[in-house]
Amino acid sequence: MENIIEILKSGGTILYPTDTIWGIGCDATNIEAVNKIFDIKKREKNKSMIILVESEKRLQDLVDVPEMAWEIIDLSEKPVTIVYENPRGLPKELLAEDGSIGIRLVKTDFCRKLITKLNKPLVSTSANFSGDKSPLKFSDISPEIIKLVDYAVEEDREKISKYSGSSVIKIWSDNRIKVLRE
Repeated sequence: MENIIEILKSGGTILYPTDTIWGIGCDATNIEAVNKIFDIKKREKNKSMIILVESEKRLQDLVDVPEMAWEIIDLSEKPVTIVYENPRGLPKELLAEDGSIGIRLVKTDFCRKLITKLNKPLVSTSANFSGDKSPLKFSDISPEIIKLVDYAVEEDREKISKYSGSSVIKIWSDNRIKVLRE
């Protein structure tokens, strides 16, 4: 775990198992690392990426969490990413065109430990080239992607994800809701 943290702290990128699919990640506060991920994925810069947090406190440090968001997080059986307005302390490169950001409060031990030790939110985007199928297991990841990241985590390489992604729900501060992906 310590070597992964060092890579992330030095602006590196990793392949890692999330609570859904395999992802490419970096320190969400490091603009150069965020830009590396856009380059690796051959992704347009105007397409935002989500971030993962390990605790309610970190979530509240980044955004004002509407009551409705807490209810959805508590009731959802599937991992859920919520899109919030007006985030704090994140590079604009991570934000959607309207200034919002998708954040998921993770429940898996590996991701929680990783984010706690990094002490920063973690970028999470599918470990594929933009437009390709998302990898449910490590062996689904293109060898080219594996070569382009700084480190591929050993954890859970044989595991097949139950989820092909998280639900994505946008919540406005006035509690309006829009389901972007079920």
